Amino acid sequence: MELHTLTPNKGARKDRKRVGRGPGSGNGKTAGRGHKGAGSRSGTRQRRNFEGGQMPLVRRVPKRGFNNIFRVEMAIVNVGQLGRFPAGSEVTPELLLAEGVVAKLKGGVKVLAKGELAHPLRVKAHAFSGKARQIIEAAGGACEVIEA
Repeated sequence: MELHTLTPNKGARKDRKRVGRGPGSGNGKTAGRGHKGAGSRSGTRQRRNFEGGQMPLVRRVPKRGFNNIFRVEMAIVNVGQLGRFPAGSEVTPELLLAEGVVAKLKGGVKVLAKGELAHPLRVKAHAFSGKARQIIEAAGGACEVIEA
């Protein structure tokens, strides 16, 4: 066997379909595109949400709500998650990130009240819920708000 004798296996390649080449081909005249309409014209493609001319769902359903462009997405930390830190330690957003409690610090850290805290901690965060502040202070800790 030599390079100039190599050929693909039998049936591995098939000839391209030549449409619009007479009735004998089975795809003559309209070339498999049917009669008239958008599908028969060249260069046309329907939009993803095209529903055949019927009023699209996106326009039939009323608009609700709005997106607040000033919203700040904060990483959420529950009081129960702070129990892993030793008593009397200072918990900062950087420490939370290093310990894997939060994934990223894009908009800051907010402490919420889910869970319990048994020992005092000094917690620094960008925001605290009222109940979370009560839980931390009841355990003998302190809350310090960081200005972003």
